Amino acid sequence: MGSREKIVAFVAPMGAFIALLALDVILPSGGRTFWLQHPEFWVFPLQTVVCAVMLWRFWLAYEFGRPRGLALGIGVGVLVFALWISPQSFLGFEPRRSGFNPELFAAQPALFWFTVTLRFLRLVVIVPLVEEIFWRGFLLRYLIDEKFERIPFGSFSWLSFIAVTAAFAFSHSPADWPAAILTGALYNWVAYRTKSLSTCVVTHALTNLLLGAWIMYTKQWGFW
Repeated sequence: MGSREKIVAFVAPMGAFIALLALDVILPSGGRTFWLQHPEFWVFPLQTVVCAVMLWRFWLAYEFGRPRGLALGIGVGVLVFALWISPQSFLGFEPRRSGFNPELFAAQPALFWFTVTLRFLRLVVIVPLVEEIFWRGFLLRYLIDEKFERIPFGSFSWLSFIAVTAAFAFSHSPADWPAAILTGALYNWVAYRTKSLSTCVVTHALTNLLLGAWIMYTKQWGFW
């Protein structure tokens, strides 16, 4: 696989993810049907399916490496989870109730659990894979050398560290920027210390799994 094809493999799933996410923002609100009033209930599953297909298509291009430093990864995953919930849990910020609320289907148990399952699949599998492949697997190396595949995973430069940390943070909503900038720095640190993309994915997936469980428990749907 040539350099151009490798770039496509690392970037395309993230591009598709962002493009589909934009639908949730640009679609007109106040539609007459439930699905136009709540596009997140079909946009997010569509993201999951499309990105899963793209990851499968490009799977052989990714060099995950053996999981290393899992204790560090688990520790960072738990720490990042604590950072995300700290404003509401410890600092007295208002709960974030508005968002992807599966309880709209509470009267239809099958649809409720189908929706929750797809949401967790996106949160715990698709998002960690797509984001870590792009941010740590691609951009952290591309900003060192355009022929990023010849740069060993976990190679450090101040430019790539600062740029990826900032870009990762600003790809989230403004309310999440303080936590997201620390998260980006910590996930980069996991990449530098473990030299393993698979450990970065596990770290991110653990954070999201804990966050998803916390969302379901507290009903703070705005954290989805």
